[in-house]
Amino acid sequence: MTRLRLAGAVLLAIFGAGAQAQQVADLSYRPPLTAPAYREDAGPRIAIDSGHYNFHTADGRYQPFAELLRRDGFRVGGSGAALSAQSLAGIDVLVIANALNQVNQRDWRLPNPAAFTEAEIAALREWVDNGGSLLLIADHMPFAGAATTLARAFGVEFSNGFAGRSETDVGPIDFTLEHGLAHSAVTEGRNASERISHVISFTGSAFKPPAGAIPVMTFAPGYVSLLAKAPFRFDASTRRVPLAGWSQGALLTAGKGRVAVFGEAGMFTAQLAGPQARPFGMNAPDADQNAQFLLNVAHWLARTPGIEP
Repeated sequence: MTRLRLAGAVLLAIFGAGAQAQQVADLSYRPPLTAPAYREDAGPRIAIDSGHYNFHTADGRYQPFAELLRRDGFRVGGSGAALSAQSLAGIDVLVIANALNQVNQRDWRLPNPAAFTEAEIAALREWVDNGGSLLLIADHMPFAGAATTLARAFGVEFSNGFAGRSETDVGPIDFTLEHGLAHSAVTEGRNASERISHVISFTGSAFKPPAGAIPVMTFAPGYVSLLAKAPFRFDASTRRVPLAGWSQGALLTAGKGRVAVFGEAGMFTAQLAGPQARPFGMNAPDADQNAQFLLNVAHWLARTPGIEP
């Protein structure tokens, strides 16, 4: 069994038993970082949302995400406030990773209502239009469902399902420059040492980006979105939506601001999963370029010198 297929089997076991009890941050993960973009604690301010029952937060499962960006010089913290002009003031990049409506905090079954109010969405859209940058990450159901109305404010349409080839193959996906990974600012980086040739995602969701967006990770023919009624519960009645041409990562602009959208969250952090504490995310053996990919995405959102517009 290949490493990717083994990881897929682990995913099914984890989510079958309950993800919250089976995933913890790998605090030992510390990839090499030879050329930080900014002096220590002198870079742009990144706020990671924690005010919407988020599965990933700066002091929780996204701590490896936060620590990597801090080592790069970014000022990273959490934000538990509702989205408003006041709470967004002073933030350069807002990260929303796997937000939820309160009703799905412990029960991920359908329905999956919006995690954000209309007033919050309007405030966030105005903030981005005025030059703010948003990293929106919404994983497989229920997270894609919770982010649907927010994503639509930027022309993005999520499928609230599980991306994979079948109900038994919803494991990691290797996006390469030959298969689904597009040349873009976030694959080129600031120089040759930061160039990306492949990234690994771990299940996740899919979305249709708006016209004018730059698709970064695109599904090939054969992939489907499994529209389950409960997490990782598939049967003959499960509806399947073909995903050829859909995205799992894209870049777009809105007004004066920038938005990066991804349909998978684990690829941007480092976790230990299941009873055997297997590496899951940036720390997985095959995901050796995911950490640099995250840095490149942050650089593009923050308009770091040297990154393409």
